[in-house]
Amino acid sequence: MMIKGVIVMGKLWCNGIIYTMKNQGETVEAIFTENGIIKAVGEKEKLRQEYKHVIEEVINLQGSVMYPGFVDSHMHLIGHGERLMRLDLSQAKSKEEMLHLLERKAEELEEGEWLIGEGWNENEWEDKSIPTAEELDKVSKGHPLIARRICHHASLANSYSLKLASINKHTSNPPGGVIVKNSRKEPTGMLLDRAQDLVTAYMPPVSEAYVQKALQMGIEDCLKVGLTGGHTEDLNYYTGFKETYETFLYVTEQSGYKFRLNLLVHHEVVGDMIQYMAKNKKQSSFVELDAMKIFSDGSLGSRSALLSVPYKDDPSTNGVAIHTREELQGLVKAARSHGMSVAVHAIGDLAYEYVLESLEAYPPKKGQRDRIIHAQILRDDLIQRTKEIPVVLDVQPRFVASDFPWVLDKVGENTFSYLYPWKTLLQEGIMCAGGSDAPIEPVNPLLGIHAAVTTKRGPSSNIEYIPSEKLSVYEAIKLFTEGSAQAVCRERDRGKIAEGYLADFTVLEQDLFKIEEDAIPNVGVSMTVVDETIMFEKNKESSEF
Repeated sequence: MMIKGVIVMGKLWCNGIIYTMKNQGETVEAIFTENGIIKAVGEKEKLRQEYKHVIEEVINLQGSVMYPGFVDSHMHLIGHGERLMRLDLSQAKSKEEMLHLLERKAEELEEGEWLIGEGWNENEWEDKSIPTAEELDKVSKGHPLIARRICHHASLANSYSLKLASINKHTSNPPGGVIVKNSRKEPTGMLLDRAQDLVTAYMPPVSEAYVQKALQMGIEDCLKVGLTGGHTEDLNYYTGFKETYETFLYVTEQSGYKFRLNLLVHHEVVGDMIQYMAKNKKQSSFVELDAMKIFSDGSLGSRSALLSVPYKDDPSTNGVAIHTREELQGLVKAARSHGMSVAVHAIGDLAYEYVLESLEAYPPKKGQRDRIIHAQILRDDLIQRTKEIPVVLDVQPRFVASDFPWVLDKVGENTFSYLYPWKTLLQEGIMCAGGSDAPIEPVNPLLGIHAAVTTKRGPSSNIEYIPSEKLSVYEAIKLFTEGSAQAVCRERDRGKIAEGYLADFTVLEQDLFKIEEDAIPNVGVSMTVVDETIMFEKNKESSEF
């Protein structure tokens, strides 16, 4: 093929099973790709003859199974890289084990250096008591400490860091946050949602090199598990909008880390984005700015998800509203004034109701879709209202493996009509996309697919927690292919293997449609292809790095 006088060569992909995901069970023998786009699909010999003069390379799949590229529809990619770099507390099985890990890390640090831990989860402990500031003090002498809960909607701080932030018995809760206090009105060390900002504001700023390393490590890990892209929210937490955005551009465009990125823009840096884009018109092949990100509530684990009724295990609270109804509507209205769609975090049913009110009052412009992220606890009236607006629900199937059975103790087994209602939503015709919320959950999409089709905690479990909401394997894969494409209004060139679609592929060692469901998490990745380029290949170096 000639483009402006230059012969463009392409690649023939064949000798494997190739699922188009256009229809259930539909396969083709081969694909011809050119300039990062699928040029043709069909029989191997016909494609070989038709394009024989421009086939530069034949990629032998060697019996592997190709799917459209899996894309994580909701994650925090730099945060995922950070978790790979920081002290991981997710494997601690008790308070004592968590304290021991923190103590060992403290021994490696210089006096006064911050001790940062990630991922503790008391719901996985037999004794669910949480360390107090005083207990943290014993293992972190001479160090300000912050330990983020797995949900990132709660953190523990020791007395050193509380003092830095001037948090004491007289400190009031900030808007959208809670400083948890004991019966003597003294801070326990637990900070919920925006109250965490009081402490993190005193952490030393990270360097551009640190952010770049975290991003590179995050992308490398995603490629290893078969992800070709991700929708991520990171622009408000590191070196500022400009520096962080330019790090995304540098890593994907100049450092060879090909990975499709859709960036959500936290409402607090939308102004910075507008100013920056007014001066910088450069388009990126791999990075696109998208919706305004808004948080409407917290998490179930920290009891800060906003429910319409009190928590069963703590009737003194029904959660935390990050913004009032009026404030939330004001943010959505502001997004519309900039021509933006919105992506709103809503876990509890009351938070979801607040979001619906805002989207109904201020709909997006024609051709746009909003996103509601998580949507874990719903009611029938909310589902019916959702059907009437242009919206995609970003769901995280892997949450079922982390949240059950303890979530039933928190919210009540029969209190709500729908818990994690993926099947119901799809049956009602509501678009859904699949993500991990990494680093909150493991980034591997096969874990999400397994959770969606089994509603179990893992392959070794025999308990199906919400069997009525189980998806078929086809439906689960579509969450991470077509669903992720729909979330960014790109279903016409992403999420399927068809002519004109991007040449992004996930190639696995086994056929997910033909193996036992509990074998899905252990399927190996043969290769991950982005923009027609093999970015990861098992047993070989990723040559682009």
